[in-house]
Amino acid sequence: MTDRQIDITTNDGICPAHVLTPAGDGPWPGAIIYMDIFGMRPAAIEFAEKLASFGYAVLLPDIFYRRGAYEPLNPRDAFAGDFASVIGPMRTATDRMRAAQDTRFFIDALRGLDFVAPGKIGVTGYCFGGGLAIVAAGTYPDEIGAAASFHGGTLATDDADSPHLFLSKVEGEVYVGVAENDRSYPPEMAERFLAAAEEAGVAYRHELYEGAAHGWTQADFPIYDQAADDRHWRELDDLFKRTIG
Repeated sequence: MTDRQIDITTNDGICPAHVLTPAGDGPWPGAIIYMDIFGMRPAAIEFAEKLASFGYAVLLPDIFYRRGAYEPLNPRDAFAGDFASVIGPMRTATDRMRAAQDTRFFIDALRGLDFVAPGKIGVTGYCFGGGLAIVAAGTYPDEIGAAASFHGGTLATDDADSPHLFLSKVEGEVYVGVAENDRSYPPEMAERFLAAAEEAGVAYRHELYEGAAHGWTQADFPIYDQAADDRHWRELDDLFKRTIG
């Protein structure tokens, strides 16, 4: 496994990022991970390493770079204490549309690496990042062949940048893994998202992970679910193999 640290220049500054690749010379299909609200930390890098181990060149950008330098957050401490105050600075550092604008530069960074295979890339997002993945796929349909959201919240709201509004622009395939216990994506919101997906005619799968809670894929979360996480990896690898691999 190789971990290259790069800086990506965007319209708003410098976004630090990790590029993870398997051993060897490649080329490998490119993928972008949109992290959860806790940002860059050792667990996030280990997560990207695992995706790379399946045979992908993985870009892990710090989508919260506008905040400036910050110490890695400990999700377990946040869940046990004042959660809102811990993640408050992260919430103000980006949003869906700014992340979509940044994605133009993320894609260009991948394209500029000689070990990344030509063709469409895949994107996957977690919690806060789940919606970002769908918005990115709808913003760059010619570039993104697959988008996955796992325990993503607020996927169908009245906001002008709600992810469900971008489904009609997506040309690739969408996978949505839903936590059974998730106040940020209640059943009525799921129904709204599914109705939009049907109307858009997009290729998609929308699956419930029974017993799993919001954030189940993150090993440093107190609600981490090993069995559900294993299923997540199988589904994500299957999606990417069929669409970009």
